[in-house]
Amino acid sequence: MRRRRSPSPLRLTGHPGLAKLVTTALQMLTPPPDLTVSQWADANRRLSSEASAEPGRWSTARAEYQRGIMDAVSDPDIETVVVMSSAQVGKTEVLNNTVGYHIDQDPSPIMVVMPTERDAETWSKDRFAPMARDTPCLIGRIADPKSRDGSNKILHKRFAGGHLTIVGANAPSGLASRPIRILLCDEVDRYPASAGAEGDPVKLARKRTVTFWNRKILLVSTPTLKGASRIETAFEESDRRRFWVPCPDCGQHQVLSWGQVRWDSDPEPRPDSARYVCVHCDAVWGDARRWQAISRGQWRAEAPFTGIAGFHLNEIYSTWVRLADMVRTFLSAKAAGDEAMKTFVNTSLGETWQESGEAPDWQRLYERRGGYRFGAVPTGGLFLTAGADVQKDRIEVSVWAWGRGLTSWLVDHVVIEGGPERAEAWAALTALLGRTWPHTHGSRLGLARLAIDTGYEAPAVYAWARSVGFAQVAPVKGVEGFNRAAPVAGPSYVDATENGRKVRRGARLWTVAVATFKSETYRFLRLARPTDEDLAAGITVPPGSLHLPQGVEAEWVKQLVAEQLVTVKTKRGFTKLDWQKLRERNEALDCRVYARAAAWIAGIDRWTEAKWRDLEDQVGPAPDAAGTPTPVVPAAEVPTAGHLKRPTAPGEKRRGGWLGGRNQGWLG
Repeated sequence: MRRRRSPSPLRLTGHPGLAKLVTTALQMLTPPPDLTVSQWADANRRLSSEASAEPGRWSTARAEYQRGIMDAVSDPDIETVVVMSSAQVGKTEVLNNTVGYHIDQDPSPIMVVMPTERDAETWSKDRFAPMARDTPCLIGRIADPKSRDGSNKILHKRFAGGHLTIVGANAPSGLASRPIRILLCDEVDRYPASAGAEGDPVKLARKRTVTFWNRKILLVSTPTLKGASRIETAFEESDRRRFWVPCPDCGQHQVLSWGQVRWDSDPEPRPDSARYVCVHCDAVWGDARRWQAISRGQWRAEAPFTGIAGFHLNEIYSTWVRLADMVRTFLSAKAAGDEAMKTFVNTSLGETWQESGEAPDWQRLYERRGGYRFGAVPTGGLFLTAGADVQKDRIEVSVWAWGRGLTSWLVDHVVIEGGPERAEAWAALTALLGRTWPHTHGSRLGLARLAIDTGYEAPAVYAWARSVGFAQVAPVKGVEGFNRAAPVAGPSYVDATENGRKVRRGARLWTVAVATFKSETYRFLRLARPTDEDLAAGITVPPGSLHLPQGVEAEWVKQLVAEQLVTVKTKRGFTKLDWQKLRERNEALDCRVYARAAAWIAGIDRWTEAKWRDLEDQVGPAPDAAGTPTPVVPAAEVPTAGHLKRPTAPGEKRRGGWLGGRNQGWLG
């Protein structure tokens, strides 16, 4: 019998399935070309129309500073790459190119960590999917998303030699799921302080890489607060590289800084005149010369290299941003106050914001009180909220009036004797919900919302809140940390059945980032007040100004500034910002924070111009020249609930309060 010959692995034309298998195996065994990430991107990457303003072939020369960052990722001597930068410099594209490079050239287990699971899905759909579809060398590497084999899901994609997992930093299960060689963390300063109860998300993700000797970690983010910024901490541990640019005139290199951006300001600021001035020879660069100089720049390290390459960039380096636009953003932020300036410093300069945590001088605040009397709402105050602090033997409540631009006035401070075990104390607090306060314009205002702390005797607070209803009352719980998606979150339902199911009509709880509102309060307290001469010249009180009435006690003012923001070290050696007491009693500050949270819950941070005008119409006009206010129904006729409309003027249609209190209105 004639023996059959085995088919040669190179001649398998009669076995197409086996031929494909052998071809794939040979491709995996063939060493990839010795390319860096930037070389791969220039040779292969295609930008998609729905993901880029400049679709088509990728060119690293378009933003030359990206070359050093991408090539650091493919440098075998570098384990960790840190990018602390502003927006608009293309840092997300660096991450995208890193993913594409490893899928095509160096297949590995890859994990991309976004701040939230929603962000992870958005990146997968809007950034990765178009790149995988339009970059020729990636086509076919990942299974068709319509296939049923489960290898191409939104948050998990398989390819020959590895896989891509996309997770949110708020999901501990995703961070602890599988070994990872390439870890890419985007916007790390937006990560929560802890992934559930598991701890710091970055540390959890790093643990996934410990089994790989050739692991690679990329941390990218716009910075946030000094002392609480993950990316700044990581950058300080790196060799701290900055991009040095040669002057087109004198040739001297320099780091581009905001202090060298100039514009004409006489008589009014002219952003269109913005230009960059060389720090060495005072040569003037327009946008075109600036972009030309940046194309010849180079990275230089400030510290010895220890395995971590750090890169810092601000928006001045961006080849997509004009200096005139930066100046407009700066002038707008400067006019809007510290909160807007913080955004400019973070997102345009790529630097951390230093919170002013030093306690204002209480005596200066005490001497500045006046302009209206205690227990009354002055002109400008349009609605009231209250913050209640429950103590062992009393309940303290501060009532604040709020106006446009978060300007506020202390209206009243009430101390209810008796702790949470006393029914009389809760009855007195209930009565406060129905009380009204006189307005300078002649109307009377009731409470729009009262926020009450649940830190002491939470069951008693929930029981009282259930009895009066949650339309006007908001139980709150303070949480630490500045890196919160919103200063107030919720509500969450805290009542449960015996089976553990949440009761949707039960007690509900709001969480409050107290550190954020304390910083805001101190910032408002530091705002300069115009003098009488300034007021006569038409200069107005800045938005956010915090006013105290004549008659407020010195002890209350001391409590308002009883804490200070300090930088402390944790047990693990990291630094963070923390509010610490300067004196024992701080109820006034706590009540202010809760009243501010109540205003946030009521919607003050999101109101439109139409709603503000509606409030002003409800309050009524200011007293006339003779000092005669709008007629008011006598206080004795105020209903028990305390929500009485002002009298209807002739020809005016009566309308209800649109915020809604216990009895559908809070303007008396």
